[in-house]
Amino acid sequence: MHFYDEQRVMLGITFHAGDKIRLTVPKTTNSTWYVIDLMDSEQVAPPAWAPKNSVSVLAFGADPFGKKDSANAFDAAITWAKAHGKTVYIPVGIFQVNRHIVVDNVTITGAGSWWTIIRGTEVALSAQAPDGSWHTGVGFYGKYSTDGGSSNVHLSNFAIEGDVTGRIDNDQVNGIGGALNNSTVDGLYIAHTKCGLWMDGPITNFKVTNTIVADVIADGVNFDRAVTNSSVTNSFIRNTGDDAMAMWSFNATAGNPAADEDSGNVFDHNTVQTPTLANGIAVYGGRDNTISNNVVADPIREGSGLHAGQRFTSTPFAGYLKFTNNTTVRAGTLDLNWNIGLGAIWFYALEGSLSADIEISGDNFLDNTYNAIMLVADWPVKDLYTITNVHFTDVKVDGTGTSVVSGRVGGSASFQNVVARNVGAVPVNNCGTFHFTAAGSEFSLTDLGGNGSWLASWMLPNTITCDDRPPVVAPPAPSAW
Repeated sequence: MHFYDEQRVMLGITFHAGDKIRLTVPKTTNSTWYVIDLMDSEQVAPPAWAPKNSVSVLAFGADPFGKKDSANAFDAAITWAKAHGKTVYIPVGIFQVNRHIVVDNVTITGAGSWWTIIRGTEVALSAQAPDGSWHTGVGFYGKYSTDGGSSNVHLSNFAIEGDVTGRIDNDQVNGIGGALNNSTVDGLYIAHTKCGLWMDGPITNFKVTNTIVADVIADGVNFDRAVTNSSVTNSFIRNTGDDAMAMWSFNATAGNPAADEDSGNVFDHNTVQTPTLANGIAVYGGRDNTISNNVVADPIREGSGLHAGQRFTSTPFAGYLKFTNNTTVRAGTLDLNWNIGLGAIWFYALEGSLSADIEISGDNFLDNTYNAIMLVADWPVKDLYTITNVHFTDVKVDGTGTSVVSGRVGGSASFQNVVARNVGAVPVNNCGTFHFTAAGSEFSLTDLGGNGSWLASWMLPNTITCDDRPPVVAPPAPSAW
């Protein structure tokens, strides 16, 4: 599924605007061809010195050359630092760690994610662990919520690199995990773990900033059950094997969904590229959450740029869900299970109706492979569940392979100041619940003005315009409005 595995290389020289960089194939290579997909560059700051009032892991026997496992030395440094009110410092080096480092009430910082690298090998366990794992590996974990959780943990300025190559859902082989309350993650680089950060709630006030997740087997970030007042901001996530970013309100407490809601959370100013399966940013149930100012590009299959789904045993959506000022690029992929094109933003009623206040405002859907917007119920439940109370305001759609809106569900949505151009098929593909009644489609679109002809010309509110699989017309590249 992974299109590439990126290489992180320090060039050792500062290049300037206009300089040319040449990439060459070694004469000794056994490959007949290479594709260079892209190259990112950044100016790497010098290594950060140990902060005042800190203790180095080297003082407890950690090996900066990665020859021996330093996990016990890390534990000893953390225990001593907690007892003496100090920060743990991990200096320049490559440190081998092949299991979880359990953290609580401690600050750990490195010299920078390019300089301080914590690298580990996945290890098979002789018996299944209490958390369900068959393997362990490098990762920093709070105590699980069933054990009281952890609090006041601050992790910054280092890299976590695993070697996970296969997905076993029970395995806790993630870069960051467990329950971290009133805690922060800042300036980390996480690669080759199962998930980058999988946070098992209940958790409150957990903040992730300035962090990179690349080349992981499953999710980049997942807020799993009862994560509240938490956020991921200014971070970069690429080449995940499942949702790049997700809020999942897994309803584990029978009869009491409020106990399991993700609520008051924000994903803001993040960049997501090429999730190879599933969505760029997904929300499954929950209350009063916001997805804002993110860029999501090139989801590969069975997913969209932005997604809200009543699925995966999630709590019902409640309060509000806001998608504000996000931009998707080349989203709205072909779903190979259904053999239909999705939307760059996709609402899905699978296990229940969506009726909370859902607001999409100021978003840009660019160069959409199929639809810009899709609202759908799964076929077996299309007469049971609806999608209502969805409001699109001040949205721009520039280029669709098929439609602006595809409705495959009963319910309604409103549109105000939604403009679209370079539309490849019928602008509104309204199938409703496929009963094709004399009264029109079971899905209605309310025109609140300012939308232009793409909407008004289709005899709203619920004219049937169903073309199940319209031909795709590749749109031109987006341009300034």
